[in-house]
Amino acid sequence: MKVLLGPEGYIPKAAAMEGVNLPSQPDKGLLYGEEVDEEIAMREAAKALLTKPNPTIFPGPKILWGWSPSAFEQADAILELAKEIPNCRIIPMPDYRPKYPKIDPEAEINPNHPNLTILHNRIEACIFVGVHCHYANLSLRMIRAGTNCFTIAICGELGHEEAHATIRDAGGEKIRKFKEILIEERNKLGIQWEPKLPPPNPSLPKENWETVSFHDYGEYAFLLLPKKGEIVTDTE
Repeated sequence: MKVLLGPEGYIPKAAAMEGVNLPSQPDKGLLYGEEVDEEIAMREAAKALLTKPNPTIFPGPKILWGWSPSAFEQADAILELAKEIPNCRIIPMPDYRPKYPKIDPEAEINPNHPNLTILHNRIEACIFVGVHCHYANLSLRMIRAGTNCFTIAICGELGHEEAHATIRDAGGEKIRKFKEILIEERNKLGIQWEPKLPPPNPSLPKENWETVSFHDYGEYAFLLLPKKGEIVTDTE
């Protein structure tokens, strides 16, 4: 093993410095820093989500901002997956800007201090999905340094070497494959569960989406879609 379950210490070496390479093929994954068949990584990740306390999904901007048809598909698949994980929570990561002096760790995860949200909620298994690679690796390394949380990265690109388990090239179809494997492992463990969405997060502020305007997004306004509900598939 090259990527150990934490806490590893104040500043652990980056996984790449320990010789960890990203999965070499789309059907491969990483488990504790070693390349394995994708299904093996998925099954170990599923067992962690089913047996460790307070499993949580952290969706990032690449899903939350709904910037493409594939983002919508991934979001739907993630909600389907969340329904199958007993007592799962969803805590979003919509914004990478540092939030000082503090954040509400029940409302969102701050990539600059992700360990605070992990420790506050006693999370011992989590999924990163839709998080830009450089921020994901930074956050996953800090979580590994200061907590005992088993981290799972579901990546639409080449994966994340800092996670304990990573799945690469993960669109909606592959996320649904992971869901089916999780259901299989849940049945093997004899866990009875009626699929349902995680409860609404009471810490999130109340918002009336019908009154949201372009100007409410400040410096991020340029990222908005031109019209509400419209998907841009071609640009000049």
